[in-house]
Amino acid sequence: MMETIAWVGFSQGMFAAILVMAKKERSDSDRILAAWLSLLAIEFLLHAADYRIFGKPILSSSFLLFNPACYLYVRSLTIEDFRLRPVQLLHLLPYISVKLIAYLLREPYELEGYFEQDESFWFRILFSVASVLSWIIYNSRSILLVVKHRRGLEHEFSTIESREKVGWLLFVVVFYNLYCAAAIVIGATNVITGSPSPVMHVYSYSTMLAMVYILGFYGLWQTSIYPPKEAVDEKTGPYSRNPLSATRRRQIREELTTYFDLEKPYLNPGLNMNMISQRLDIPKHQLTEVLNTEIGKNFFSFVNEYRITEVKKQLVEKGDIYSIESIGFECGFNSKSTFFTVFKKITGQTPMQYKTKAGI
Repeated sequence: MMETIAWVGFSQGMFAAILVMAKKERSDSDRILAAWLSLLAIEFLLHAADYRIFGKPILSSSFLLFNPACYLYVRSLTIEDFRLRPVQLLHLLPYISVKLIAYLLREPYELEGYFEQDESFWFRILFSVASVLSWIIYNSRSILLVVKHRRGLEHEFSTIESREKVGWLLFVVVFYNLYCAAAIVIGATNVITGSPSPVMHVYSYSTMLAMVYILGFYGLWQTSIYPPKEAVDEKTGPYSRNPLSATRRRQIREELTTYFDLEKPYLNPGLNMNMISQRLDIPKHQLTEVLNTEIGKNFFSFVNEYRITEVKKQLVEKGDIYSIESIGFECGFNSKSTFFTVFKKITGQTPMQYKTKAGI
């Protein structure tokens, strides 16, 4: 059974990696995911080879591979100025080192007699400590990155889609942590009882196979959240992070509101903070400071209040000709649900209730 799981995992991992690399517009996130899937496929291949060559699996920790790879992928999606650099390969050094030592010692992947003080005892202790530390450090940081990113979306985007929310990635991290916790409990139980546990192999690699399918499916669907940083820096240039003076804040507020009043950029459903920063030649952190201190709103609320004002105007002028949904789309919303939710939040009533009360 384990050989079957291993060969399926190898083929599916490589297939998913090839599909991700075949995407038309590959980002650093896609490259990291493709490398991650390829390494998982190699892990499955080595596991299958162990059964053929040694008749049993050699000690290996998917934790030491999965944890840093997941962390780098999360960073690449949620950090705007992330860049893939060769030095980041050092995150895989613990996994590679443990793998090589395990093969040199031919240490079997079994829990029976795990704490027997033989010549490999030091390695098993080192392996256990490294695996637990890797799990705690990398996964806590991955969760914090996703949570921080989701909280900051309203400062970056006027329309927040599921791709920006990366909810699936949060699910992956949480699911993986539950798997790790269960694996530790199962492993500790078998070490304490001293009974062999072939179910541990099946559990670990079946879960990893499920992760290959999840990562492959959502990785193909996920697109870059932020545009390349250079595209913004070339126009805005370097800026000080010092707080703005009151005069400069008022000046930026005037430029921002005038731009919105005259050119109506909010009609673009894909409007984001980078676009405004480039158009006005003002760095994003200054725009955010002005929105928070001078206007008292985040970017999402600021833009969508303009959209709702335009919707109310269009309902009066065209409400008897066009449907409510079409007016919402015309005014910058890209989905009916978002339009209705934002309208109700800002006005306290649904678009239909507003239209009825206005006698349209």
